[in-house]
Amino acid sequence: MSDADMHPIVAQMMDRDAFSHWLGLDVVESGPGACLCRMTVRQDMVNGFGIAHGAITYALADSTLAFAVNAQGQHAVSVTSTIQHLAPVKVGDVLSARAIPRADGGRIAHVDVEVTNQEGTRVAWLTATGYKMSKTW
Repeated sequence: MSDADMHPIVAQMMDRDAFSHWLGLDVVESGPGACLCRMTVRQDMVNGFGIAHGAITYALADSTLAFAVNAQGQHAVSVTSTIQHLAPVKVGDVLSARAIPRADGGRIAHVDVEVTNQEGTRVAWLTATGYKMSKTW
């Protein structure tokens, strides 16, 4: 997705997000409370077992969460998150992460992020609580 098609806050965040660029993360859809990101797993992302390090799926899910919550207009950070790694991820896998808003109570947002591979198999599930600060974008 080009910056012109991306939600303006998400585009601004991506411009400064060196780690998401290193991941090769592509924002496919973005809007207030919603985001879909995609990336391809590379050889330099694997652990000693030859599968993607768990931090890779976590980082994809965390960035997707951040874009979704921040696009609501306030600076937001995650305060808790838990990830379940459900299936191995291999080099060449194309991962998609979709933010699923669960509850939004003013300053607190509860969001799940589903991570699937190119076959639609769920490989990870992140559950997080985000805190929206008083500073706006």
